[in-house]
Amino acid sequence: MEGGKERPYQSHVRPACIACRRRKSRCTIEAHSSACMTCRAHGTECFFPADKRRKTSHRTPRRSQRQNIGTAEFSGELSNPTPTPRTIPSFSFPAVQTLPLSDGPFSTGNSSSQFIGAVWPQNQAVQDTALSLEADDDNPHILGPAVMGDNHILADYLSNIPGNRGMRAIRPVELGSSSSPIVFTKVQKRPLGMVLNSNPVLHKLQVIEKLIEPWALHLVDMYLNKVNPCFPLLDENTFREQYINARGRISPAFLSCLYGHMLVFWRHDPELSQVRCPDGRFIWNLASEALYSELHLAPGLSTITAILLNIGGRPTTSMIGNGIQLGSAVALCHSLGLNRNPLPWDIPQAEKHLRMKIWWSMLVHDRWSSLAYGTPPHIRRTQYDVPIPTEEYLSFHGQHKKAHGAFIALVHLTEVLDHCLEHVYNIGLDGPERNLDLELNKWIETLTGDVRKIVIRGLSLEIPGASNLRLAYLAVRLLLRRIYLDRERQRPDYNTEQLANQTMDARRIAEDIVILVQELEPAQLGDFWLPVAAFTFVSTVTFLIRCALETEQSATGLSQSTSLQMADEFLASLRSHQKNFGWDLGDICLAQHSELVEKLRTSPPISVPSEDLTTEARQHLVPDTTFIDELFPSIWDTLQSM
Repeated sequence: MEGGKERPYQSHVRPACIACRRRKSRCTIEAHSSACMTCRAHGTECFFPADKRRKTSHRTPRRSQRQNIGTAEFSGELSNPTPTPRTIPSFSFPAVQTLPLSDGPFSTGNSSSQFIGAVWPQNQAVQDTALSLEADDDNPHILGPAVMGDNHILADYLSNIPGNRGMRAIRPVELGSSSSPIVFTKVQKRPLGMVLNSNPVLHKLQVIEKLIEPWALHLVDMYLNKVNPCFPLLDENTFREQYINARGRISPAFLSCLYGHMLVFWRHDPELSQVRCPDGRFIWNLASEALYSELHLAPGLSTITAILLNIGGRPTTSMIGNGIQLGSAVALCHSLGLNRNPLPWDIPQAEKHLRMKIWWSMLVHDRWSSLAYGTPPHIRRTQYDVPIPTEEYLSFHGQHKKAHGAFIALVHLTEVLDHCLEHVYNIGLDGPERNLDLELNKWIETLTGDVRKIVIRGLSLEIPGASNLRLAYLAVRLLLRRIYLDRERQRPDYNTEQLANQTMDARRIAEDIVILVQELEPAQLGDFWLPVAAFTFVSTVTFLIRCALETEQSATGLSQSTSLQMADEFLASLRSHQKNFGWDLGDICLAQHSELVEKLRTSPPISVPSEDLTTEARQHLVPDTTFIDELFPSIWDTLQSM
């Protein structure tokens, strides 16, 4: 006995009354009182296990008691461990008990706020629980007198029901007071939808998902069915399950770039084409900001995949930005060891294949961007040992099997391109020159089935990724012809007939590219394309103009030039695809060459007969050469950063 009060709960001489035990509340009894303070406040009957009334009551089995305790502490979908102790907040109450209520107007619907915490023992250190008034998620909110009585009755009833869930309330009881108790409930601090510990990356993703709703899942399905088979970055089943059940574990920057990546296919989807497409430029701005934020805050494997989606997104508007992102991705790959063969490592097979897929995609983007942007590649063959993809390393199944075959062929072709780039960018190249034609022919000899038809004859273009593979093959062939033309010109005793023959060979390859674009159907226009294909079109038209200026000048001018007519027809096809199908890959070529080709075709003939001019002289007799210098820089007007 101390201070006129008994403490039966701690002394074990008199345990807590039955009602307090059911409520899991503090049982405090004053001297010469037959009922504890809590039962008097609730207006319930107070009796102890030693009373005769206790003997007639039904004894709750031990297992049920444990279940009730668990229910009182954690109600809802969460099952958190016991919280870490901490000190009492400065505004603690003398005695507090839980008051489980049903879902009501204060319910937040947040699973993190739908569990009940332990009580605060009086004058002792407390546990940091869901009922702590300093909790990060909730604030205390007082209940008005109008609903007080209803809550009391409902709480007493629900306290006897195992497994009940609902609103939590805190009831402070002023010792020795006869006034009605004041009940507090807990309400969420933040507005609905505001996430705790949010960061700038997550903010950008939330804005993007609001702009594209309710089509976010549909865009993910489109990516997994249309893009990922042609350019595999993800394991489809694993990512789909994680997106549906644990989206919070996916990188916000990756999701942002994925949504932006798929906007170019919006008009080609039967469902999405019926609704308005969001502003792609604004979404790409947000996605790029999210990517740069994650690259600064916490770069990792997901950051690499986000960069690959970003630089692989269309339309291409920032060569400098893409180059910076690509260099950062290569540095991250080396830091994370993606350049090493993971097959002998003691890691899950799925992780091995994922690392290899990311590296293959990195190789493709690095080398084709090098060809498009005119800058040396970041990766050298001597600095990695990841094996080239085969059927064994990719999950071939169903309709995706042929698309994966096209991707394997593209990676092998990229290795051939690397040999060409080595010749182009090496300064002071020593040793014998590599036979680049042989490297390409050896690759062609390894092709079989539909992939061989795609490459050699331009057939089977209905296969996903086939049109992109065919264009890539023609781009490498055109690059080889231009390399050999430069070699021939650099020789002091070059053969004029040999030079003319190589020029005609190169022009036929350019014509194949023109025919390929002219014959593209709507299905191929909505298929997967590498964005660097836009620069293949630019180089094709540039080469045709060069042929016209060097070899096809006549007394009537350039109006009858076959090469110039071919370039004009090519631009007309690109313009038609842009207008009718929103195809963006021709935008750069149209912006750079449309006006130039038109002026060349309408230019007057030169005064000196062309047969009296050497090839070098004809290069300097183009009519009105000043406008050419004014037009070529216009490419930068279309490549401004988002």
